[in-house]
Amino acid sequence: MPRTSPAPSPAAFADAGLAPVGTLAGVGPSLAARLDRIGIRHLQDLWFHLPLRYEDRTRLTAIADLRVGASAQVLATVDAVERGFRYRPQLRVALVDASQQTLTLRFFHFQRAQVERFTPGARVLCFGEVRQGQYGPEIIHPEYRLLAEAAPLQLEDRLTPVYPTTEGIGQRRIGELVARALERLPEAAALELIPAALCHEAGLASLRACLLVLHRPPRDADVAALLAGTHPAQGRLAFEELLAHHLGLRELRDRVRRRRAPALCGNQGLPQRLLAALPFALTAAQQRVVAQIDADLAEATPMLRLVQGDVGSGKTVLAALAAARAIDAGVQVALVAPTELLAEQHRQTLRAWFEPFGVEPVWLAGKVSGRARSSALAAVAAGAPLVIGTHALMQEAVVFSRLGLVIVDEQHRFGVHQRLSLSEKGRHGDRVPHQLVLTATPIPRTLAMAAYADLDVSVVDELPPGRTPVRTVLVAASRRGEVVERIREACGQGRQAYWVCTLIEEADEADAARGRSRDAQAAQVAWQELALALPGLRVGLVHGRLKPREKQATMQAFKAGELDVLVATTVIEVGVDVPNASLMIIENAERLGLAQLHQLRGRVGRGAQASSCVLLYQPPLSALARARLQVLRETNDGFRIAERDLELRGPGEVLGTRQTGAVEFRIADLARDGELLPLVQRIATRLRERDPAAAQRIVARWVGSTIHYAGA
Repeated sequence: MPRTSPAPSPAAFADAGLAPVGTLAGVGPSLAARLDRIGIRHLQDLWFHLPLRYEDRTRLTAIADLRVGASAQVLATVDAVERGFRYRPQLRVALVDASQQTLTLRFFHFQRAQVERFTPGARVLCFGEVRQGQYGPEIIHPEYRLLAEAAPLQLEDRLTPVYPTTEGIGQRRIGELVARALERLPEAAALELIPAALCHEAGLASLRACLLVLHRPPRDADVAALLAGTHPAQGRLAFEELLAHHLGLRELRDRVRRRRAPALCGNQGLPQRLLAALPFALTAAQQRVVAQIDADLAEATPMLRLVQGDVGSGKTVLAALAAARAIDAGVQVALVAPTELLAEQHRQTLRAWFEPFGVEPVWLAGKVSGRARSSALAAVAAGAPLVIGTHALMQEAVVFSRLGLVIVDEQHRFGVHQRLSLSEKGRHGDRVPHQLVLTATPIPRTLAMAAYADLDVSVVDELPPGRTPVRTVLVAASRRGEVVERIREACGQGRQAYWVCTLIEEADEADAARGRSRDAQAAQVAWQELALALPGLRVGLVHGRLKPREKQATMQAFKAGELDVLVATTVIEVGVDVPNASLMIIENAERLGLAQLHQLRGRVGRGAQASSCVLLYQPPLSALARARLQVLRETNDGFRIAERDLELRGPGEVLGTRQTGAVEFRIADLARDGELLPLVQRIATRLRERDPAAAQRIVARWVGSTIHYAGA
């Protein structure tokens, strides 16, 4: 007899939802391992494993009414059968229905027995996507059934869900598993984790009813809304998923804030002396954020602040002033950046600002080795006041004696767990360092509310005076010669230019190393071509495969005006400041996201002269690519660009690489469901006050333990 699972009582919901998927009949270790690959480990994972789309098999469509590109179900009789072998084995079956129109079924993989069953006059019920064939509409490899002549026709009474699957699990199997799991779905009162009063206040429909609608939509369901993700039932689940992530991040924040931090109130006046020595005055926005940071650092609870600002808004000086306050109070500061180039830029800038006051930054990156590394590690352990580096600062061998402030630049390049692991190096008992994280990638308000609920957010929404808007133009790659002449003209007027090469072939994460190689190769070719096309001009090259010393020397030569043109990969995306550079050319611009293009464009327009950015693209542009690039032509406002990027590409791409700690949702879509976030915040606050146990269960249902990075 097959193994069966009794339905749980309402009180046993927690055990029922978290019961291993192996408790379902027919799920052995092998199938359970395959399900684990798509994140299905417990019964509740099957409850919330929602369909990708739906197929309508509740009705028939006449052949005369078929639309190319749409899926349809047809009942017809076999008119003719043809097997062909001219180029490859092929079976074509011509069907005719009452409309006297013909539909062709085409098979490239078939067996002899299959051919023999398709006899003229046989009734066939088939389903598939309609394409335009040589002789009219056709369906390639349809799903079909041969019906006995007198057999009654039985159609589905509901829309048919199509689920995400993995190798070794077909649609029929996953559908059966979901159906069995739904048999053990508790009653509404037991399934609902949000208290009834809050559900009523938020106008939330029954979670149980919504799940059943999404897995078994009735034939009169709004298919268009289901496919667009805007059906009320989907909105109900999106709300709870957003609520779970928000609650998890709030709990993370509370756990950190329950610890202590050093109250940084120095008396040597270093911040004031540094500010007085700067060759520029702070903008009003910078002054406002400095005041917020100072207030945080004066408290004995850990600062958790994100400072976001557009390209060139002056975030580095904010980090320097925070570091000065910490150093003045006698603690160590660690500043970490995602690339050696950016970290080196910070090192140079901060060394120039701090050396007059007797503070020499310690440099620690992956390429620092031998005696230099030993010396750096010893200095850090001995209490060096300012340490600057890359991911190397997070390595186990790096030991701080009194770390009091952690500054993370380009936060989205690191996972939350990495940021917290560096903070752990300054932990003494329940005392932890303050944290200041920076990003030059403007984050849409909705995304910041969801991704950074564990942080206070400051916005530097004002550019320093003297910056000029960058004019952006789109140019087809076929006009490359005109662009080269434009470079010659700009350099003839004493200006400098960037030429940025991006990957011509896309590389996935597993192919990253080879992708970087192709990237560098493309830059090498462009460098050679431009050197030939621009005789008399000094053309430099920088890419990720160069040694850090070589990269830095080339960048320094460009900054000093010893090079006219710099050919580079996207390693120059952040941190490079050359006010005399007024022209930026970006090859294959259609392959980059808006945020990255905006970052690259921010390398020019840093001085008083008019600057331009040329986006070279390979035609023809898709509608999506054209829409994205058009946004850059219309505005230099990084926040507006980020909002549009979120709509077009989704949160994972706007935040950067999808690392542990980045926001990823199963159902919710921040671009689509962002309007729910104010309500999510309100309900989260009430839930934490009234029923913290329910809040924890909601987090466990949707997020599990993944929100608690590094035991923060």
